[in-house]
Amino acid sequence: MTQRALDSSGEQTPGSPRPTKIDAGAELDPVHPVELPPSGHPDATGLTTAEVAERVARGEVNDVPVRSSRSLTEIVRANVFTRFNLIIGVLWVIMLFVAPIQDSLFGFVIVANTGIGIIQEWRAKKTLDSLAVIGEAKPTVRRDGVSAEISTHEIVLGDVVELGPGDKVVVDGTVAEADSLEIDESLLTGEADPVLKRAGDPVMSGSFVVAGGGAFTATKVGREAYAAQLAEEASRFTLVHSELRSGISTILKYVTWMMVPTAIGLIISQLVVKDNNFKDSVARTVGGIVPMIPEGLVLLTSVAFAIGVVRLGRKQCLVQELPAIEGLARVDVVCLDKTGTLTEGGMDITEVRPLGGSDEAYVHQVLRSLGSSDPRPNASLQAIIDAYPAGGEGGGKGWTVTDAMPFSSARKYSGAAFTETDGTPSAWLLGAPDVLLPDGDGTLTEIEHLNEQGLRVLLLARVRGELDAPGAAEGAEPTALVVLEQRLRPDAGETLAYFAQQNVATKVISGDNAVSVGAVAGKLGLAGAENTLDARRMPTDPDEMATAMEENAVFGRVTPQQKRDMVAALQSRGHTVAMTGDGVNDVLALKDADIGVSMGSGSEATRAVAQIVLLNNSFATLPSVVAEGRRVIGNITRVATLFLTKTVYSVLLAILVVCFQVEYPFLPRHLTLLSTLTIGVPAFFLALAPNKERAQPHFVRRVMRYAIPSGVIAAAATFTTYLVARHHYSGPGALEAETSAATLTLFLVSMWVLAIIARPYTWWRIGLVAAMGLGFLIVLVVPWLQDFFALKLVGTTMPWGAVGIAVAAAALLEFSWRLVGRRFGA
Repeated sequence: MTQRALDSSGEQTPGSPRPTKIDAGAELDPVHPVELPPSGHPDATGLTTAEVAERVARGEVNDVPVRSSRSLTEIVRANVFTRFNLIIGVLWVIMLFVAPIQDSLFGFVIVANTGIGIIQEWRAKKTLDSLAVIGEAKPTVRRDGVSAEISTHEIVLGDVVELGPGDKVVVDGTVAEADSLEIDESLLTGEADPVLKRAGDPVMSGSFVVAGGGAFTATKVGREAYAAQLAEEASRFTLVHSELRSGISTILKYVTWMMVPTAIGLIISQLVVKDNNFKDSVARTVGGIVPMIPEGLVLLTSVAFAIGVVRLGRKQCLVQELPAIEGLARVDVVCLDKTGTLTEGGMDITEVRPLGGSDEAYVHQVLRSLGSSDPRPNASLQAIIDAYPAGGEGGGKGWTVTDAMPFSSARKYSGAAFTETDGTPSAWLLGAPDVLLPDGDGTLTEIEHLNEQGLRVLLLARVRGELDAPGAAEGAEPTALVVLEQRLRPDAGETLAYFAQQNVATKVISGDNAVSVGAVAGKLGLAGAENTLDARRMPTDPDEMATAMEENAVFGRVTPQQKRDMVAALQSRGHTVAMTGDGVNDVLALKDADIGVSMGSGSEATRAVAQIVLLNNSFATLPSVVAEGRRVIGNITRVATLFLTKTVYSVLLAILVVCFQVEYPFLPRHLTLLSTLTIGVPAFFLALAPNKERAQPHFVRRVMRYAIPSGVIAAAATFTTYLVARHHYSGPGALEAETSAATLTLFLVSMWVLAIIARPYTWWRIGLVAAMGLGFLIVLVVPWLQDFFALKLVGTTMPWGAVGIAVAAAALLEFSWRLVGRRFGA
């Protein structure tokens, strides 16, 4: 993990790597030890190795089981012990006793499908577990006088844990050291304002540092820690609420209620009323019940999600919550940070302009001292350190730091006070010029020209009084402008172009100057980059803010609370919002967004609340993530129509059979064949196909408005063929001939539904539909397959009649689908 620190614009950028990892109770890694300065505080050096080992032996370890996915036992249980697997299992056992093996094929298909589901989710689990280890937070602890990173679960009671900007508090504790330490507890208490912590104050797990630094002593670890359960859930692969899953559950609930009375009626009809051969009646009864169950829909959904997770995992993308894939499919607005997203973390100083006749050498000395004053330099200060190292020309030695003010995204500046070599006290601020300078100041015009070139400008100003005096910023004397050049990400332009092509609006939300951010976005080709707005002039009314958000593309000087309000404003207009960020100032907005996306090197707090973590820190991965979400959800919506069409026509056929007091036309083998060729095999390929359409809301309504007319037409056509065939055929073998004719009609109608769903056609889609048709043709012409599936077309009149009825049904299908599309939208 790379420590993140806020820069002077309100963004967060990478700083220096943290020390290496150590094991609990083990010797510290001697390669990169960090010796601690002497301190009178008893916690300064931390626990000894012996003390750590003693606490481990007593079980005083932070042993909360953080896992990224369900266990193998849970996976097997969830895939095997389902309501419909139970129903089908009972029917399968019955069929094994009363009918030939070909009538029990449906049971073997279910076993195979369940096995596939288990294997796919197990693969997804292994991918997630490995990625979770990569993305795991590594807090820095002090042991034996040395600071080093360890895993969260290795912290023991009494450990001294260091804190810096963006660090998450992983266990409960008491502050041991505080340097302007401000902690945000909003995720626990709902209070957005950060809390200033002093030595002796308590800190709670789940909170995070927004400014300053320090250290705390762990007082509660493991399950005793406050919000330990929240911390566990934040990094767990969860199956939480989603419209797709709740929609499928709703459908299955109604299917169950329809299936029970229909099945009872069918059983009575076939066993009592018709007084047929018992075994044949049982077989035909089961043949009517099994296809009512859309068991493959649940399985296919799980498989599609699992494969999506594996695909994203290969691109170093950790999906922390499964429905995040679904949410991405519905995203129509992406809010981006500038630093770390459009630009790389590092910056370079291009110019330092003294103001008001300031001595250039003295300005350089001030900058050198400011760089030396901060133990956790952010990107802006790191650029200053690189340009003016502590041992460089001009010295700067002899300046003593007497006070320091860490950067805050609310203030937009940082500062430090010194005693200079000659004993003169001085205090300085470094931050956003348009915050430190009054409106109308002539220097702002000069800065505006630099911002228009996409350059970042910081103002160095001298404080006339004390650093922390009220109004110190307003009375500060401008001394110099520090001009920084940001490094654009080479792949950012292509990513922005992708979102534009996919009709996803892009909003750049930054703590930096709006004009400067707009210039950077313009260089990358962002549409509407010229429409910039300073967030300090952003309306506070939610409706007016939503209008401003829709009309502009670039926002500058945005505070953390405003980011949160902006997300809420967009959501109030019905937008599905994805928010990217890596800094502590992004946490609240990430938490409230429909989808939060964090960089892997971002702060621990952002990674904890984000649903998706880009472990490779590449903004260019985001199009792949969005595309995967659209592929999964769009395809599931498509193939769900296939499964539910079968459910509708199966229920209607059973009702018609009961009403007309006739034998059920199909044996289980017939419907197993039809389901395999018109639903099972094609649905698997269609569910994994490319799909760039944005997912639409109201899953149940969208699916059922097509499945119901399709199922009604299929049932009506099939039963019509069956009744005509009953009048056409007579004598021995008549029922088999009638079944064959009805099967032909149902297959052709189901194939037409498949052909409609497979649109728009590509070579492989056409090949898929053709292959399914060829498979059925082979069954009809190969003698042993005819016998195996009990399918044999007798004569020419009735088979061609069955084809004619299917053609009429296909025309009616086309009309009904187009009517639904025009009335309700595609």
